[in-house]
Amino acid sequence: MLETGKQHYIKGAAILAAASVFVKIIGAIYKIPLFQDGVLGDEGSGDFQVTYSVYTLILTISTAGVPVAMSRLVSSARATNDTGRVRRYFNVALPAFALIGLIAMLIMLLFAEGFANIMNNSMAAPGIRVLAPAVLFGCIIAVYRGYTQGFENMVPTAMSQVVEVLSKAVFGISAALWLVQMGYASNIVSAGAIIGVTIGLALCVPLLVYYKRKVDKNITISEDSFKLPTRSNALKQIIKVSVPITLSASFMAIMVVIDSSIVLGRLQSALHFTEVEARGMFGMFSRALTVYNLPPSLVVPVSISIIPAIAAALASKKGKEAGIIMQSSVKLINLIALPAATGLMILATPILIALYRDDRELTSTMLVILGAASFFVCLQFITTAILQANGHERIALLTFPIGAAIKIFLAWFLAGQQSFGILGSPIGTLACFVVISILNIVFIKVLVKENKPKFFKVFLKPILCSTVMAGIAFGCYSILYKYGSAILGTSRTAVIIYLAITIMISFISYGILTIVTRTITMDDMKLIPRGEKLAKVLHIK
Repeated sequence: MLETGKQHYIKGAAILAAASVFVKIIGAIYKIPLFQDGVLGDEGSGDFQVTYSVYTLILTISTAGVPVAMSRLVSSARATNDTGRVRRYFNVALPAFALIGLIAMLIMLLFAEGFANIMNNSMAAPGIRVLAPAVLFGCIIAVYRGYTQGFENMVPTAMSQVVEVLSKAVFGISAALWLVQMGYASNIVSAGAIIGVTIGLALCVPLLVYYKRKVDKNITISEDSFKLPTRSNALKQIIKVSVPITLSASFMAIMVVIDSSIVLGRLQSALHFTEVEARGMFGMFSRALTVYNLPPSLVVPVSISIIPAIAAALASKKGKEAGIIMQSSVKLINLIALPAATGLMILATPILIALYRDDRELTSTMLVILGAASFFVCLQFITTAILQANGHERIALLTFPIGAAIKIFLAWFLAGQQSFGILGSPIGTLACFVVISILNIVFIKVLVKENKPKFFKVFLKPILCSTVMAGIAFGCYSILYKYGSAILGTSRTAVIIYLAITIMISFISYGILTIVTRTITMDDMKLIPRGEKLAKVLHIK
């Protein structure tokens, strides 16, 4: 029977995965009508992406390490029944990071034009101002999410993500369509489309307050609560854990901003495109990015869930349980990310036609490259989480800058070459995450002394199954398109039908392959809620 800690981890991962899938589906639906010609178009889509990257940078600097630090510290305190310390961490973190959020909001409001000019996109300033209050709300939300995650309760995080994305879709699309009807320029429409993010985060705050109160009802202050650290010492502990994580995460956000600025600048200075043309190309890149972000969205919940689970197991001296969680999480990532990445690469063109009516070769090429990168993004997520959970969060301060430097150099060099241009950005992304993933695996092998994941074992069979599935997907779509075009034609609707059939057949084939090759075993199925019953139905041994 699974131990309680691992059950909580799997349950938490499942809850966040379900929410994350929903969030990404709604997020994609939200962007599909917005990125069409007649709403944002190529130029407005580029403005949208630039605005969001600036917001992400400031939000990351303000909040990236807080949920991880809170979940890890709260989880460790709970493991020793020190509930007084649990409350102290929250009471110290909330006002401190709310103040940070307020300062960040003011910076975005006052220096919006400066940020837009740095990004080589003068049209992005209105959107940056619209997103400024979202940073304040994000800082507050980060503390609440980290606190409840420390109790291995992922429902508040999942529900707040759902509220956020629904608000983003409803308010964002409504605002954009109204602004289009009123005849505003694409950059103003882009700012309106992004207002849903701010509204959604504002609505998440009272929701998370409600969930925290529910969690607190089950807490009984321990007898040792008089041994609490001072408020300053508690803040120091939070900062000690969060700062390295924030810095490492900020490197990636900074990398995205610098990459965007460099690519837009090089397209204009080296290849002599106008700002409007450069914005349009960046809009094409944004469409590919939307699809590329789906596989990593399935991995984030797993990486969030394993940190408190491993920390609690290590604090309770349960090294074997921590090792099982690490091993199962890496295998789970491979089973999800490898087929998803190969699917994006093989079916890039029909996916873009189905979603955006975009059959341009350049956009498809970008998605093929980003599809390959998506697997390494997933691998980077989980290996970084393993290092963080084992107390080696500072390693990312070494690996992330190395990856970022490679990405920025390739973006600068390739974006100025006529034969590459905008392709320099996705190529740099791929190289960046390949390097970070390899370095993380090396550090895990060196620094995690006991019960470390056996990477070769969890890679071999998923790679084999994904390769065969890729061949099936390619052959299936080619046959459907060739012979189906005589009946249904080659319209967008026909492509959607061919694509849907191909995905269904590929999914079933992959499932069969994982069972026949014993890639999935009964032990793996025990990690899934009601997995044993499903294993018996599928005759998995």
